[in-house]
Amino acid sequence: MEQSGTSTLLQGAVRDLASGVVSALRSGDHARATAPGAVDAEAEGLTVAAVRVLGADALLPSTLLHAPPLPDELAVFRKAVEAYPPRPDAAPTVVWSHWAMRRTLRRLDPSFVDGPAYGPEPEPDADGLDRASWQSLTHQLAVLAALALPGEDCAVARVAGRRSLDVARGFVRAVRRRDWRQAAGAGRWLTLLDGVPDTLGLETGLDFVELMGGEDPLVALQVRAARLTRTGAFA
Repeated sequence: MEQSGTSTLLQGAVRDLASGVVSALRSGDHARATAPGAVDAEAEGLTVAAVRVLGADALLPSTLLHAPPLPDELAVFRKAVEAYPPRPDAAPTVVWSHWAMRRTLRRLDPSFVDGPAYGPEPEPDADGLDRASWQSLTHQLAVLAALALPGEDCAVARVAGRRSLDVARGFVRAVRRRDWRQAAGAGRWLTLLDGVPDTLGLETGLDFVELMGGEDPLVALQVRAARLTRTGAFA
């Protein structure tokens, strides 16, 4: 029961964090997204864990809108990076998510590269992603949607670029299955890819996903990021 209660609290913290990111992206102003300033160690730990779940998207307003993060935001993000390194047996999506967070932190916090342990590191392996079925590919790309950034190159983005038709197919499947989070993540990737069929109707599809996603801020975050990418409003 205690574990179930902790899981519920974490889910709520992740939703609150995602809502803050969405608000900042919609307003075009930098807003407090990581909700720092926790009153006790337990609340602080929950906040740090929520940042780790959301990953690099926790600082998406700073990445897309070029607004320097607040010092306490950056401190919480750095704690999440340092407190939750991937285990040796971690899934590839976990390893890539952590890599994306470290890349974001190096970009926004120059002090992060001071020590040898925090310097640039090789990209994780993406061969498995390249060999994945189109269904598995779409699922994994949706989990790694924080890597779908304009002008950013990495092995995951290169795989997505080679398989745009598979991602489009996966987007349609996710919509039909009413998996709005996966559809939103796949749609965010599709805004970056060449070779996406015009017949897909991506813009209309994103509108539909946002509508059907209802009050889920994790859906809204991906759709808003996709629209900013599509319109070039981040430039």
